[in-house]
Amino acid sequence: MSTQGLLAPEIIKKKRDGGELSNDEIRFMIDGFVRGTVPDYQMSAWLMAVLFQGMNDVETWTLTDLMMRSGRVLDFSHLGVAVDKHSTGGVGDKTSLILAPIAAAAGVPVPMIAGRGLGHTGGTIDKLESIPGFSCEISIAEFEKQVASLGLALIGQTGEICPADKRIYALRDVTATVESLPLICASIMSKKMAEGIQGLVLDVKWGSGAFMKTKERAEELARRLCQIGRAGGKDVVALVTDMNQPLGRFIGNSLEIEECLGILRREPVRGRALSEFHDCEELSVILAGVMIWLGKKAATARDGVAQAREILESGAAARKFEELVKTQGGRIEALPKAVVTGEVLAKEAGFVSSIETEQVGYAALVMGAGRRAASEKIEPMAGIECLVRLGDSVEKGQPLYRLYGPTPDYRVGHEDAIERLTRATRIESAARDKSLQSRESNALIAMGIGVEL
Repeated sequence: MSTQGLLAPEIIKKKRDGGELSNDEIRFMIDGFVRGTVPDYQMSAWLMAVLFQGMNDVETWTLTDLMMRSGRVLDFSHLGVAVDKHSTGGVGDKTSLILAPIAAAAGVPVPMIAGRGLGHTGGTIDKLESIPGFSCEISIAEFEKQVASLGLALIGQTGEICPADKRIYALRDVTATVESLPLICASIMSKKMAEGIQGLVLDVKWGSGAFMKTKERAEELARRLCQIGRAGGKDVVALVTDMNQPLGRFIGNSLEIEECLGILRREPVRGRALSEFHDCEELSVILAGVMIWLGKKAATARDGVAQAREILESGAAARKFEELVKTQGGRIEALPKAVVTGEVLAKEAGFVSSIETEQVGYAALVMGAGRRAASEKIEPMAGIECLVRLGDSVEKGQPLYRLYGPTPDYRVGHEDAIERLTRATRIESAARDKSLQSRESNALIAMGIGVEL
């Protein structure tokens, strides 16, 4: 194969006009971007062309394979059947921090390379880094050693694993090209296949807080991800789950760690009973159960879910999470405690009929819980507590959300966040059928694998 004679502007123009790119043309853009011969502005233009024109299955697989092979490809097969999970992103989505220790406690090797916040969605690495001392920047050698000894390691993207994706991921976040289906597929699967796993569970979100706004589009993404996984020789299962309201009650990095600790330790969180976090707990258990099954530690997916529940209730998952934090330098007892900085009140009485969940995510972002530019720093204690759910009855003046920060007078993005949250939460005078408003059952899509939950 040769990329000699190719020019970035011609490749950009070809995709802009709807042409199918060859392997060499995609290689020229990806390899050139990693080496620095294709600058950010040309890659940004190419990403926008892909966003508008898309890629077919062959182009998408080529892009994924090239991104995967831009760095090291690991192998954990000597430890058993290594399995990981990936979510396409949502608001308050913290399940990785619950399911990974559950699966590892079941004996499944879990080498997890996670990402930072992207757009309005939070990032697992940002959450973990709110724990004082926790390092996601361990070497690949340490990563491999920790998976072998602890059964679990959780790190951020490194220059050694998928360097192409690391750079493209950051660029997509600030160039409005996040939503492209082939770019999403290539980003997810290149990292996961480079991790050295044999099985992968995908949580593909749909709804107002997801990148995929309709269930049909989420199902299309799930199918394409599973197809890529099969092409790479992996066992892949996709769950399509609802993101029409935040998952759990807290949004923001240290706040979400508190919520995960409560679920893992079977304790209330800031005065809230465990039952109020049922949606987050249940989804985490289901995903962990499928991981246990793919990891050959359960005969069926249903058995895996039952085993995951037992592990959570026994405290074994909490102990595994605490081991993970300690091993990677974290001091969980020193987790900073956010304080209330304000509230968002209902302007009228009625019933919560819809929540524009993406705007809830952006409200947390403008407060400092996320980034508007790659160079911005995160405030670990900035965040939001959701006090109502879809279908709830509210009175005029009743608090709908609480805002949090490092001090009571923290006001970064305060007014903007209040406006966004007020606008995002629709209250109607007449009650709708609450069953239609509550979180839908998780619809399982399995490609190439027979599974029943």
